[in-house]
Amino acid sequence: MTGVTLHRLLGMFCLLAMLPATVLASGDGLPSLVRDIGICIVLAGLLAIVFVRLKIPEIAAFLLAGVVVGPVGAEMVTDPANIETISELGLILLLYLIGLEIDIRKLLDSGRILVVTGLLQYPLCVAFGVVITKLLVWLGIGGELLSSGYAPLYIGFLVAASSTLLVVKLFQETFQLDTEVGRIALGLLIFQDIWAIGVIAVQPNFAAPSAAPILLSFLGIVVLAMLAAFIARFIIPIGFKWVAKKPEVVFAASISWCFLIVLLGVNLDVLTNWFLKFDLHMSVGAEMGALIAGATIANLTYSTEIIGKVSVVKDFFITLFFVGLGMSIPMPDGADVLMLAGLFAVIALLARYVVFFPLLYVAGLDRRNAMVTSVRLAQISEFSLVIGFIGVQLGHISGDLNSAIIFAFVITALLTPLLFQQADAIHERLSGMLARLGFREPPSSEAGEEESYSLALLGFHRITSSLLHELKKNNPGLLEKTLVVDFNVNLHSRIAAQGLTVKYGDLCSAETLHHTGVDKARVIACTIPDDVLKGTTNRKLVEAARHINPDAVIIANAIELSESRALYQAGADYVFLQRIETARAVEQAIERALSGEIGVHRSEIEAEHGEWHTREEVM
Repeated sequence: MTGVTLHRLLGMFCLLAMLPATVLASGDGLPSLVRDIGICIVLAGLLAIVFVRLKIPEIAAFLLAGVVVGPVGAEMVTDPANIETISELGLILLLYLIGLEIDIRKLLDSGRILVVTGLLQYPLCVAFGVVITKLLVWLGIGGELLSSGYAPLYIGFLVAASSTLLVVKLFQETFQLDTEVGRIALGLLIFQDIWAIGVIAVQPNFAAPSAAPILLSFLGIVVLAMLAAFIARFIIPIGFKWVAKKPEVVFAASISWCFLIVLLGVNLDVLTNWFLKFDLHMSVGAEMGALIAGATIANLTYSTEIIGKVSVVKDFFITLFFVGLGMSIPMPDGADVLMLAGLFAVIALLARYVVFFPLLYVAGLDRRNAMVTSVRLAQISEFSLVIGFIGVQLGHISGDLNSAIIFAFVITALLTPLLFQQADAIHERLSGMLARLGFREPPSSEAGEEESYSLALLGFHRITSSLLHELKKNNPGLLEKTLVVDFNVNLHSRIAAQGLTVKYGDLCSAETLHHTGVDKARVIACTIPDDVLKGTTNRKLVEAARHINPDAVIIANAIELSESRALYQAGADYVFLQRIETARAVEQAIERALSGEIGVHRSEIEAEHGEWHTREEVM
């Protein structure tokens, strides 16, 4: 975008902002819902273009658009409830997509780490928030806003949960939802949402709390999940098979499935009262119902098609979600509210270092992944906004304190993209201090004088997993002479079970590569692309490997065509590009298809390599 274009866009925005609200809101002939959505989308789109150009997170553009069109700004939107209704659809569709991408088996693989952390993190964070709030009151900070009623408890709720919407969106955009950090983060978010649902269930009874509402809420989730799983297992596949050749009908059927489970969940009490003549208050929230709907059909053949089509619609609604949130941002009533919001944001960040990180580490996650997961969850949850809103209605907290909670959410939401990107760098900067505090990396055994390897694999990811499968089939003798250096200790036992030597090591450190035995390998290969590597690049790895092992043959991975020259200059002996290797395979398939031999080609490939879905790989 040129400077002239940017100035024109800014000019259009300024002109739009100066127009009388009555002109923009009139829209004679349009239903109010359509008019309001139109105004929000136009302004959000213009601001997003400008903000992306200025390298400001687009979420800030959506929030600002809400402020401009809302009651604090020009009052262009006449009925904010319209946008709130539409934004709720965005949240439901997002959680439906999350459910579609949940691999229950991989979540269960996290085992002790996820269960221990999921059960303890929320209550420990609540306690942390309460203690810090009482400390602030003792220091004379916050005055009546923090010392009255249940304020300390609500601050505990505020810092205990992270934003499912923001975190999953960033993991999806960076294709990291299937990584160890992505799975742990997703599992923790699910636990947090369940905890928050329990809080909402017991909120009206804070004066005389009872475990019954929480247990009944959990029972409702279990009942709905079992019902959805039964239908998805025995009925849904039949219906999807009928419409498989019509993608647009698959999309409609998938959306109907989502809202069927959502409606069953929110009306669970009505159904039990109707059929069984009792009401146990087991209704399940729309968001949790959408998550269950997605998870129960995640293994269908059509789940990829559903994800692709729902994602487009979801992004539209998510934009309106943030615009609606911007409209709800109140005019700050003095500097005290903004000061408290900043303090709440700091407390939320501290909780990630003081509670999240140690808990993940003690539960068994290695130091790097524990820190990266904690940093990427360093924001306030949408559920905290709901809990705060209910708290005002029940008279537990003041409206000003709830305003500070909303501003704190906005602050942490704006910081989230930066913290997400810098999570690995933050770990590097804190590594020395963490080691002194006793948080050490897993020990990495040093290579003995006689220990040498035919092949050293730097890092372990999907390509490495498939490479290992091919080596096991075609050259099994090489496995016992192969070294894998990787920091994801949760994969080490599965890699070692294949007969390889696997050692913990941070690829960013040349000293680590030396001590693990890479300096004694005949061939060194890094199959992980730069967009997956953390804290280093293929070029840096090649330079380090060439420095410690001048005689080795080095194979490296490149993403861009121009990177191959730089890698050869750095010392690589062979550079491969996934896109080209894949293109060659697809070209062969196209040629055989054009000659009417695609069936033969498939048979030949499967005879040589086996059917893809039958391959048993580490990842």
